[in-house]
Amino acid sequence: MKIVKTAKLKIITHTKNFDETIKIYNQALSFYIIVCEQEYINLQDKKSKEKLKYIESITHRTAKNKNIKYDFDKDFYKFPSYLRRAVIMEALGVIDSHFSRLEIWEEKKAKAVSKGKRFHEKAPKINYQPNSFPTLYKDNMWNKIEEGRAKIKVFKNSDWVWIDIEYSTKSLKSGQKYRFKNFKEFNPMLVKKGKKYFLHISYETDVKLNSTPLKKQRVIGVDLGLTNSAVCSCIDIDGTVLDRLFINQPKEKDQLSHRVNKLSKAKRKSGIFNEKPNHWRRINNLQKFIIQDTVDKIVEFAIKNRADVIVFEYLGKMRLPHNTFGAKRLRAKLQFWAKLKIQQKVGEKAHSFGIRYSRVIARGTSIYAYDGSGVLKRSYKRDIATFANGKIYHSDLSASYNIASRYFTRAILKPLSEKSRLQVEAKVPQLVDRTSHTLSSLIKLREVA
Repeated sequence: MKIVKTAKLKIITHTKNFDETIKIYNQALSFYIIVCEQEYINLQDKKSKEKLKYIESITHRTAKNKNIKYDFDKDFYKFPSYLRRAVIMEALGVIDSHFSRLEIWEEKKAKAVSKGKRFHEKAPKINYQPNSFPTLYKDNMWNKIEEGRAKIKVFKNSDWVWIDIEYSTKSLKSGQKYRFKNFKEFNPMLVKKGKKYFLHISYETDVKLNSTPLKKQRVIGVDLGLTNSAVCSCIDIDGTVLDRLFINQPKEKDQLSHRVNKLSKAKRKSGIFNEKPNHWRRINNLQKFIIQDTVDKIVEFAIKNRADVIVFEYLGKMRLPHNTFGAKRLRAKLQFWAKLKIQQKVGEKAHSFGIRYSRVIARGTSIYAYDGSGVLKRSYKRDIATFANGKIYHSDLSASYNIASRYFTRAILKPLSEKSRLQVEAKVPQLVDRTSHTLSSLIKLREVA
């Protein structure tokens, strides 16, 4: 499979020379959005390259093409050819997306009207003043001299000129090692963030995911919790627990809770909740750290144990009790969003190391004890659970065992014929209900299968 990573390199020279470039790029994009909208009827039956040629033929004057419908060159003198084609393709994407959304909206409206219902959803609109960033095409607008130095073509003093720039190479290295040794480098994009400019360079490589036979696989079961960010366990197909890991960031979580409370107090004074940039900036930075630190430790744990698959629960929509509100509700939402982001980022990072990513049904992983003793009683203050047989154990650790074992149980049962599966279920009744699969179910399944 293909892995794409983006390095964000800060430009450390000429930081005031790029405003005009981005401004004229967006003006050109606005021009072509209007043209593509007006010519949409003539574009419908054409393919992507044909659309590009058609729009270019009616807007760009050449020696052989003097009669044009819209004069692009009049307001955009010496506009680079590669950049012009990139603008056209982006404008075509905006218009195609708009009319697709409009068609869906009309279908929804017709369906509501046919049933005699009121339809309140507003029709989609085109953004004629986009805020996009230009791609610097090699040779046409970008020439790299060496790592950290390059020449780029920018719009300056009413003309397109080449200038030398220097940029930070910190994101290209991991310690002393170059991160993108076997990667293909793409054209950079000039991006503005706040008052600073960056070169976003994408790198692509082919990664072969592991193809270890099921009987030799090791799986990392990850339970994402509230007290601990994640609890991981490494399990093989026989149900043997090979390693465990508890991941937590108590200092950052305490700071996050403190910031959320401050935001809540500020809201009570002003009545405005979302427009508190200083509070939200610190909250977002803390959350980003917690997410990234958790992701790094999960993948490091998987690499350390030579795992083949990292398994999570399938987390659906968030449900909170009706009596939760204010700062308490916001903290719960922040933690829930972090869980989904952790799963996404772990999947992306694991793939770059050839490790697979999977999810299993969530219901019952924390309710049932891993040893098959039944429903457990959980103390949410300490994450300690009491099993039906009197055993006291960590509830999240028990859940991580169940998550990992459900991956193996599903992989063993899925290829079986219906007759064979029913025979196995008759010997191990716990397997009938998927929500009650535990580590003990896997051990019993291995004994009879």
